[in-house]
Amino acid sequence: MELTPWPWQSSIWQRLTALADDSRLPHALMLTGPSGLGKERLAQALIARQLCHSPGDTACGQCHACQMLMSGYHPDLLEILPADRGKQIRIDAIRDINAFASQTAQQGGYRIIHLAPAEAMTVAASNALLKSLEEPGNDTLFILQSDIPSRTLPTIRSRCQQWAHPQPGRDVSMAWLAHELEDQEQAAFWWQVAGGRPLLARDLAAPEARQLRQELRELFESLVRGGDPVAEAARLDKQALPDILWHGVLWLEDLIRLGVSGDMDSVRNRDLLPLYRQALKNARVRDWFRLLDYAHEQRRLLAGGGNPNAQLVIESWLIRWSALLRS
Repeated sequence: MELTPWPWQSSIWQRLTALADDSRLPHALMLTGPSGLGKERLAQALIARQLCHSPGDTACGQCHACQMLMSGYHPDLLEILPADRGKQIRIDAIRDINAFASQTAQQGGYRIIHLAPAEAMTVAASNALLKSLEEPGNDTLFILQSDIPSRTLPTIRSRCQQWAHPQPGRDVSMAWLAHELEDQEQAAFWWQVAGGRPLLARDLAAPEARQLRQELRELFESLVRGGDPVAEAARLDKQALPDILWHGVLWLEDLIRLGVSGDMDSVRNRDLLPLYRQALKNARVRDWFRLLDYAHEQRRLLAGGGNPNAQLVIESWLIRWSALLRS
């Protein structure tokens, strides 16, 4: 449990704490925005401050409540999270909320339910949560997070006050990232690739993530030269399908953006420009849109709890790539 927000969150943090200090926090917040901005850290910092016995600008870090949080347990905090990455939040995980929210806080303050990501809830789980959102107990605070709020039920969204995380300013996020990576040039490169999301940039710069990106780049180059897509797919058998699709979607969006506008400044993966230009020579932009639709559909199936055969998905996708590159 982190007690302080990220440096680029000062504006939204000040607004939230001002509401808290005036006792005007709504009973349910939904923090929204793409992953890599720090919504989880913002939620943790707010949870800590609301449970802290002596809060200042942030939680004090010294009181008994803060010590319990930092040890990994607080009796007045219930966290609802998927069992594993990419899995759904099912109704069984929601059923404890009603009893929890109706009880008196053991530490005499708030009882807080933290649920993330909200779009991971099944329809049954979402409907089960509605009762608690409609009739919360006294001093009960729901904090939901969502990368894609449109994938949550409208009835859930309508019962939460939505807070869209602002895009971090370049200067503050670049200063933090350069310190993290110990290299200004690398920070600028990965910040561009990540679309200005500092935490995503840091994750993409990690050795394992770099290795996957390099493998995919070599695969892309091989397909441009006429490589066998099935053989190339075999190289990725130990890589996570969501990560492969994420990079593929990002590169296709770059390619389409370049094909439609010709604007190189809008391209996030600048080092792939020669490959993008070659791809655009071989196929029409509308064909790349179809390939992008296929990738999005596979990601939706994964997000919806589907369990597709990863190797078959990759082979099918690369065969489509290859066909366009050879057309």
